[in-house]
Amino acid sequence: MNLFKNTRSTIAGISFAVVAGVAAFTAAPGAAHAAYPEKPITLVVPFPAGSGTDSVGRIFAEELSKELGQPIVVENKPGANATIAANYVARAKPDGYTLFVTTNTSHSAAPWLMKNVSYDPVKDFTPIARGGNLPFILVTNPDRPYKTVKELIEYARANPGDVTYATGNSTGIVAGGRLAVATQTEMLHVPYKGTPQALTDLVAGEVDFMFTDLTSGTPFVNSGRLHAMAVSTAERSALLPDLPSMQEAGVADFDITSWNGYFGPAGMDPEIVKTLNTAINKVVNNPETRARLAELGFDAFSGTPEEFAEFVAEQYELWGKWIREANLQPQ
Repeated sequence: MNLFKNTRSTIAGISFAVVAGVAAFTAAPGAAHAAYPEKPITLVVPFPAGSGTDSVGRIFAEELSKELGQPIVVENKPGANATIAANYVARAKPDGYTLFVTTNTSHSAAPWLMKNVSYDPVKDFTPIARGGNLPFILVTNPDRPYKTVKELIEYARANPGDVTYATGNSTGIVAGGRLAVATQTEMLHVPYKGTPQALTDLVAGEVDFMFTDLTSGTPFVNSGRLHAMAVSTAERSALLPDLPSMQEAGVADFDITSWNGYFGPAGMDPEIVKTLNTAINKVVNNPETRARLAELGFDAFSGTPEEFAEFVAEQYELWGKWIREANLQPQ
């Protein structure tokens, strides 16, 4: 299966109109902030160089630099489920020169999965804009006797405790736990320090399945070393129109994805937020940039700061609910 065989034609046919309200942010900032930005901006990434978020963030940094007229310097601060970077940004000066591109890991999952998180994901940051989504896919070793999600569930019910799922990040942990709860099956969780190690053991047959991001999983699927069964969302992904959703696969109330967005420290000037939000919306509405991001398995879109703030608060509560239901204990 070539997961991206229809990507370019699919992207070309999709309307990427930004939600109503973005036009309000296209006006030039006030005279007091006419010079912003006056110097290079640091974009903090909470994952290592080469990760999905890093790859996407570097494309955004390149394009935002063109829009803002200043260099965007990417600074990787990986570790501790993205909380090291989050703490750093939360304590930075809120002048618009330290920004954060992050995911649900730092703002939806880590506060529930970790005992000692010293920042508030809602109160300690200024939401600037969504960047888009990085869909996850459910993949299995092709030698396993199940080829569909329905067959996997039936096998797990017939063999309680024998089916293993690997995880390399918080999204994979929550998705695997959510699948077991939603299907009332007993599955064994095998955690790894990172996605590459988990995928290596999945290919080798040491574990049975996992949820992985498109950037990491696609090469293995396209080469036949892994078999893709579904996307981890309730609806099909525009990037993968031939792959069924979890809803179509028979799993109700299952809609998990890795969202991506831009923040600054709490207390940023609203005019600077408007400037940055306008620039990010221009980036995601550029067809060439969208196509580059789509090649990474990234579905780019944005909106207003207010919409993003509401989304972040909702996701924080929703992920907490999923984690409690899956009985995932803070570590």
